[in-house]
Amino acid sequence: MKDFKLNFGLVPDSCWYSNLRSCLPKDAWDRIRRKAYARAGGKCMICGAPGQRLEAHEHWEYDDKTGVQKLANVVAVCKACHEVIHIGRTQLTGREKEASEHFMKVNGCTYAEYRKALGEANEKHRERSRKEWKLDVSRLPEFM
Repeated sequence: MKDFKLNFGLVPDSCWYSNLRSCLPKDAWDRIRRKAYARAGGKCMICGAPGQRLEAHEHWEYDDKTGVQKLANVVAVCKACHEVIHIGRTQLTGREKEASEHFMKVNGCTYAEYRKALGEANEKHRERSRKEWKLDVSRLPEFM
């Protein structure tokens, strides 16, 4: 698979609706997201676009052998990048066209490369959704 700057973040089905924002007290999540915004310096940490309203995104890594979903980072991203990352949700809201255009612009790729990357991400999602995942948030204190 080609290495892109902006990628899809399709989480396994068993991990849906479990995120830091919903699991932590509001003040803790606010500290984490504000720290990400400060690190971003007013720009999307993926595409570099200046953003008056950045969104905090949890980046997870998956160990397919051990079944561990590990918090890798919390980054500040623009709405357009966030819509690409969560392409499944974006498709449901009818904004896939805008997201695909943003993906191609940020990654300097063609529509065919977008479709190929999306197909590979969907296949990985199907594989990962066949099992339950253990959560590892051991890096959480780094982001607070």
